[in-house]
Amino acid sequence: MTSRLIVWRHGNTDWNAGSRVQGQTDVPLNELGRRQAVEAAELLAALRPDAIVASDLSRAADTAAALAARTGHTVTYDERLRERFFGAWQGLTTAEVAARRPDEFARWKAGNDVVGGDVETLDDLGKRVADGLQDAARLAPGGVVVAATHGAAARQGIAHLLGWPVSQVRTLRALQNCHWVELTLSDDGAWQLSAYNVGVFAERPVPPAV
Repeated sequence: MTSRLIVWRHGNTDWNAGSRVQGQTDVPLNELGRRQAVEAAELLAALRPDAIVASDLSRAADTAAALAARTGHTVTYDERLRERFFGAWQGLTTAEVAARRPDEFARWKAGNDVVGGDVETLDDLGKRVADGLQDAARLAPGGVVVAATHGAAARQGIAHLLGWPVSQVRTLRALQNCHWVELTLSDDGAWQLSAYNVGVFAERPVPPAV
């Protein structure tokens, strides 16, 4: 029986809306984000998840809670699913980062590791999140697991599971708020990408996955 892992980005926050770097700052969902979580949960509940796991940051935890309310499952929290730690960037708008830390910002825009600012490396991020996702999937072997996490964390963690190089990761556009990725586990134990950026909502500008 095929295992399915749904990696779900949290709903909108005021910092998303203002292009402000969240990182591991615990920013709550705004009204739009709470509505997005409820509407997306209606679709995800139809997949009959066997387990729900979430980052312990409230924007992901509260997104997962909307699905738990529909399914009756208890949410398991895992800090490994937290967003990338952005160090000195956290709390700044992306425009402020570009103005105050231009070299670091240029490397980030190019998809490379940021040198300086105490920003978590892409490799450390990918390994951390992938480990959390692997353990989440083990909660329901052969079943469906939903993991609520964050934009940059989702993209890098998924890429690490798939064994993709950095250059290939950049072919994945940022996940929209409350959209998700579906992965399936093949018979030989390898993860495969089945669907990307799936969700309820019409196309709109994508807030930075930070």
